Amino acid sequence: MQLIYLVLCVIGAALPLSQFIPWLSANGINMPLLLQQAIATRVSAFAWADVLVSGIAVLLFIAVEGRRLAMPRLWIPAACMLVGPSLALPGFLLMRERHLAAAPPQSA
Repeated sequence: MQLIYLVLCVIGAALPLSQFIPWLSANGINMPLLLQQAIATRVSAFAWADVLVSGIAVLLFIAVEGRRLAMPRLWIPAACMLVGPSLALPGFLLMRERHLAAAPPQSA
C-alpha cells in the first residue's frame, strides 16, 4: 500500500499544481480574482465546495487518527493541505502505514 499512497501523492500534487502554477504565473497572487473564478459557475462552485468539505474531513482525520496512533510530525500532512486534500490524504495514509509498520506488534 505504501507504493500506492506514494504514487497518489505524486498525482495528487501534480494534477492540481499543473493547473494552479500557470494561473499563478499569469495572474500573480490575486486573491479576489481567484475567488471570483472559483465560484464563476455552478460547476466550479460545486467543485470548490466539495474540496472545502473534503479538506475539513481530512484535517480532522489527520488530527484524530494521528493522535490516536501517537504519530509524530502531523504538521507535514496538514501543511500538504496548501496543495489540497488530493495530496494531504494520501500523504497522511503513507505516513500512517510507515508508522504502523515500524511499531512493535500488539499482543492480543
